[in-house]
Amino acid sequence: MAERHYTRQLATIISIDAVGFSRLMGIDDERAVAAFEERRDIITDSCGAFGGRTFGVAGDSIMAEFGTPIEALRAAFDFQDRIMALNALAAEEMRMPFRAGINTGDVIVREGRLYGDDVNIAARLQEFAPHDGLAISETTWHHVKDKTAAVFTDLGEFMLKNIALPVRVLIAGRGGNGAAMAASLAAIPAAPGHYKPLPKGPPAIAVLPFHGNGSEPDIGYMADGVAEDIIYGLSNTRWLSVIAKGSSFQFRDDGLGTRLIGNALGARYIVSGTLTGLGGQIRLNASLTDTSNGRLVWSQRFDRDLVDIFSLRDQIGSEIVSILDKEVDRAEQVRTFQVPWESLETWQLVRRGRWHMNRRTRKDTEIALEFFDKAYQEDPNSSAVLNELAWWYFWRAWLRFGDSDDLDKVEAFARKALLMDSLDARPHAYLGAADIMRGLPASAAEHLAEAIHINPSFAFARSAMGSARLLLGDAAGAIPFFLDTERLSPFDLYRFHNLGELAAAYCFVEDWPAAIAVADRSLNLSPGYFYARFLKIGALIRSGRRDEAERELAIFATRHPDFSEQRIRWIPFADAAKNNFLIANFDQAKTIA
Repeated sequence: MAERHYTRQLATIISIDAVGFSRLMGIDDERAVAAFEERRDIITDSCGAFGGRTFGVAGDSIMAEFGTPIEALRAAFDFQDRIMALNALAAEEMRMPFRAGINTGDVIVREGRLYGDDVNIAARLQEFAPHDGLAISETTWHHVKDKTAAVFTDLGEFMLKNIALPVRVLIAGRGGNGAAMAASLAAIPAAPGHYKPLPKGPPAIAVLPFHGNGSEPDIGYMADGVAEDIIYGLSNTRWLSVIAKGSSFQFRDDGLGTRLIGNALGARYIVSGTLTGLGGQIRLNASLTDTSNGRLVWSQRFDRDLVDIFSLRDQIGSEIVSILDKEVDRAEQVRTFQVPWESLETWQLVRRGRWHMNRRTRKDTEIALEFFDKAYQEDPNSSAVLNELAWWYFWRAWLRFGDSDDLDKVEAFARKALLMDSLDARPHAYLGAADIMRGLPASAAEHLAEAIHINPSFAFARSAMGSARLLLGDAAGAIPFFLDTERLSPFDLYRFHNLGELAAAYCFVEDWPAAIAVADRSLNLSPGYFYARFLKIGALIRSGRRDEAERELAIFATRHPDFSEQRIRWIPFADAAKNNFLIANFDQAKTIA
């Protein structure tokens, strides 16, 4: 086997990356490639002028090698200044900024290629750099700090992927850009002297100020208002730690990168968005990013007519809060599978249990209880654990048509949770749900009103309030609560139940087409849900659609051979005439079968 020859040497490496290259390729791939090649030539020229050489060009990334750190820094400033000037002349949507990372250390050289941890560190540092910005390692900084007028901002130490030891990261800037960058970075809370992992416990989420664009007046004010409403709403979920507005609103520069901002704020998740107003309409683009890996967890566009600004803010803000609560919960459920069972913290045991509950099988619900019980043993005073146990027993009571022992446990756990945290909406909602199943809709409505007051984005509480109104005989008043639930939680796991309740409300106001359509939507989500099909059959016969009613009745008989009208009589309407009304509709269909 031929001997491989290589040498070792001290070198300074620049890792350079085009920002937003994939986005530009999606707009116009030929123009994007031409723009990249034009800027790559500038980079090659600047590096050569300062004694460096480029190597390892791959996709939209470039590497360069220098003999001295100061020349590498000067080259980086030079090509970034030239690229910024070129971008200023380009159409805004086709501008292509570059960011760079510089590290100095020992490298292996073989056939013109460079290898080693110090090459990899340069590539990792580039990820911390702002758009048109430059991140350097402490090693490089020691060589250049007294030889340049550059401004340096210390971000602290970070553990970099596949690098054994922490690396101190600094942002470098010069001239007008450097001063502006230093001013922007000065707002960042002081970075720790040594790398510290995120604190134990539930993850923190930060909501950055939303950007406002467009010709509509006060659009910037409204953008900030929506972000403020989201901060307030998320704080009411209670299980998430929310970074205060005074800290997160310092980050109006979206070029700093989510990883840098997340580390500075101690937040695992970042919420950002842009609000555009034009011609009496607004469009909000919102997104959720996991700062630990830079991945986009969720994004959505909201289009609305611009009418009453304050009601519009409330509507959009509450929708986003409800979605974010579930998206972060989902992401954290998945994350628990990266942690050994014996190492799970109490809050992680809760998330793992929720994952099993969401699968809705008998075996999984049993496993979920095991996780909740273990969490309870570790921390019997945790409101998060108490709430999950209350929910688990409520779910089983619902399956058992109001098992009194299970409802007693719901009440016990919910009341203890309230002692731990009186501003948590969940215990109020579970007490209300238990009262519904006990046939006490008026008492339930009081608990649920309190839950909605505390957390207006709590979809379960709104759906349960609709059910309480329905049981009290106010079908017309119940419908808005069910519709609000649809708006707040359009992908809810238990949406089939909310739609079933909405179908019942439409039956009582004798809007038969709406009842049929909504029952169909419920059955699309859960074909085995007997109540939705029961209501649909009655609505079909009342609409004169006999053939369809007969077909649905045949399906019902096959799926639910043990059905008796006692299931409907069990529903605790305040007026038994409501039960009789639904049963009569169904019986009318049976007479034609």
